[in-house]
Amino acid sequence: MTTLSEAESKALVAAFGIPIPDERIVADAPAAVEAANAIGYPVVLKLNGDAIAHKTERGLVRLNVRDADSVAGAGAELLAAADAADGPVSLLVAPMLKGNRELIAGLHHDEQFGRTVMLGVGGILAEAIADVAFRLVPLSITDAEDLIDDLQTQRLLGPFRGEPAVDRAALVQIITGLAALAEARPDIASVDLNPLIVVDGTPIAVDALVEVTTP
Repeated sequence: MTTLSEAESKALVAAFGIPIPDERIVADAPAAVEAANAIGYPVVLKLNGDAIAHKTERGLVRLNVRDADSVAGAGAELLAAADAADGPVSLLVAPMLKGNRELIAGLHHDEQFGRTVMLGVGGILAEAIADVAFRLVPLSITDAEDLIDDLQTQRLLGPFRGEPAVDRAALVQIITGLAALAEARPDIASVDLNPLIVVDGTPIAVDALVEVTTP
């Protein structure tokens, strides 16, 4: 099994219509400052590399970085935290997206039924609510709509704390995009989009992890 880098994972899912943030991959801290200035503050910085899968557990993420000096310092710290096992590394700079709701979606393999697309409630409520639903691949738009309707916490998908309702058409696109990816790439073992932050009603994949089988 091989895990793609975050940048590779996002590029792959974006090719199938799944929205990702406007983000840049840069080589060093000064270039990270230029990228952050272009994106707009605040930003998120992550250490990026083909061998790095679980950034948060290793402390390789800096959130809510608000100015150029902070970006430069955070970028230098992240690069210094890399070890030999990480291989070549770079910095990923992305906008700091905020929303009151988070969802999760993914592609998984069930030993009995085969490939499935999953959608669920994410964020701090994920473990407490455990609200997830699945559909087998291949699936239709109607299947995707039914998958959304299977979630128990439907109120979270409506207008919430001053934000508009979740764009269901965008959710359908994510679900059908994952299914299309599964059909196009039989070597893909799993995809995790966690979280999908709902920004002004639109779910955006701020993190993605793709695993592929190796011969």
